[in-house]
Amino acid sequence: MILKDIIAHLEQVAPLEYQESYDNSGLIVGNESLEVTSAVVSLDCTEEVVEEAITKGANLIISHHPIVFSGLKRFTGSDYVERTVIKAIENKIAIYAIHTNLDSVINGVNKKIGDQLGLKNLSILKPKLGLSANIINVGSGMIGTVETPLNELSFLKHVKQALNAPAIKYTNLLNKPVAKVAFCGGSGSFLLPEAIAQGADVFITSDFKYHQYFDADNQIVIVDVGHYEAEKCTKELICEILTEKFPIFTLHFSEINTNPVNYL
Repeated sequence: MILKDIIAHLEQVAPLEYQESYDNSGLIVGNESLEVTSAVVSLDCTEEVVEEAITKGANLIISHHPIVFSGLKRFTGSDYVERTVIKAIENKIAIYAIHTNLDSVINGVNKKIGDQLGLKNLSILKPKLGLSANIINVGSGMIGTVETPLNELSFLKHVKQALNAPAIKYTNLLNKPVAKVAFCGGSGSFLLPEAIAQGADVFITSDFKYHQYFDADNQIVIVDVGHYEAEKCTKELICEILTEKFPIFTLHFSEINTNPVNYL
């Protein structure tokens, strides 16, 4: 396998133009002419994941989150970002990230989360503006329906189990059935107004700040499941995308738990 062929397929599924302005999706380390032996697929690219690639004989890491978001001015190994990049370069391992562009497509990260939750009638919560007129079904978050409406507490327990989350945080319950659910993988608090406007009973995402919880304002139940917990399904999604196109290409599902948050 040549790296440029892998990249071409990934970017056909999730074009780089769909990524957010702050993002750094794409090839971060390496050369597109690299002959790839096998790849490790991970949520994050850390020193431990690079070491895992070395151990497994892989020379490509495909992660959801980019290891580099902003420019690096020095390569002295003074922090985990520099150390990760240095280790990858020293061991001739390419790093590719497919982040908010994969979040934005209709069959991307949010579709995977919706399927995990068993939601139906999925659609984009906030379509992306400014794209050419012939592009539809691209944007942030999703909204869907519960096949059989549940009471709020039962639905929260279902979310916790479906996403295998050790703990979830939520705002005051409103004592009404959950029928319509908005959600967003990763940090989706910016979508709360849209979730309320579209009549969602619950909004599931992560990384809400304390004062943002007040914005539920007894109109919706905010459910914060944790960033890692909301997006760890991305590893499986990336593997599915690649296996469909390259069925004999060797992929290693990363066994490293890269979640920086611990629970007691």
